[in-house]
Amino acid sequence: MKRRDFIQKTAVGATFASLGGLSLASCAPEKQSHITILHTNDVHSHIDPFPADHPDFPNQGGVARRATLIENIRQENPNTILLDAGDIFQGTPYFNYYGGELEYKLMSMLRYDAVTLGNHDFDNGIEGILAQLPNANFDFVSANYAFVNTPLEDYIKPYKIFVRGEIRIGVFGLGIELEGLVEKKNYGETVYIDPIEIAQDITKELKEKENCDLVICLSHLGYHYKGDKVSDLKLAAQTQDIDLIIGGHTHTFLDKPAVVKNKINEDVLVNQVGCYGINVGRVDFYFDKASKVKSQGKSILV
Repeated sequence: MKRRDFIQKTAVGATFASLGGLSLASCAPEKQSHITILHTNDVHSHIDPFPADHPDFPNQGGVARRATLIENIRQENPNTILLDAGDIFQGTPYFNYYGGELEYKLMSMLRYDAVTLGNHDFDNGIEGILAQLPNANFDFVSANYAFVNTPLEDYIKPYKIFVRGEIRIGVFGLGIELEGLVEKKNYGETVYIDPIEIAQDITKELKEKENCDLVICLSHLGYHYKGDKVSDLKLAAQTQDIDLIIGGHTHTFLDKPAVVKNKINEDVLVNQVGCYGINVGRVDFYFDKASKVKSQGKSILV
């Protein structure tokens, strides 16, 4: 779809795919492009399912179950993208022993497309991330961490463009301020940039230069805070041109995406699926390819 081919109507359906085997059926009408976004956050090195006697998450989670779920959805809709919003590392002995090798190898097997960095992904330092990059067959995006003068400078990009069918999808990343959360020695010369300001610049580039039909932010800022701290809800309200924010950091379990009005009164979806790989988020976008008329509002079915 070219930039000049305006979208008349975009309907969005979103559900959680619980790792217990929830059935997700496509409802795309004819003559529409259907894009499925699957996402995780704050998996924290949880490879195995929780035991049957766990007080909160009995028999839930696990990479093997997630793999089966994701593959079933890909068979349903080949135009699927798989994303993660950070804190892949730290939380089980798998990380303590393997240093992230197992996490990246398994995510590569699940065919993740792009991830952003959370604060715990720095727990073995920048050198620890660098050492595991050969095991990661997916892209890393972060727009507000400037890695100049660090070993990650050539490996972490602000955004990545994906094409599914005729739809161009721009995915960029934002991370929380590392000072106070991560030891200085672990993030080194990494410079934190204001996420709202950089998001405005990146989304403009994605819309006007890269001609993206859909813009997604992978955010490890956190869903909501009291006070002035930047969160996903504030990011959505104070920017424009973001269609979907996939969040992390606060381990927020949302039954469905929140809908927030942006600075020009358009709808933005904000989603987060808790932690530990218990849920997989799913958002479906339907693009009317036949229309030449631009929609001023988005019809969102949640």
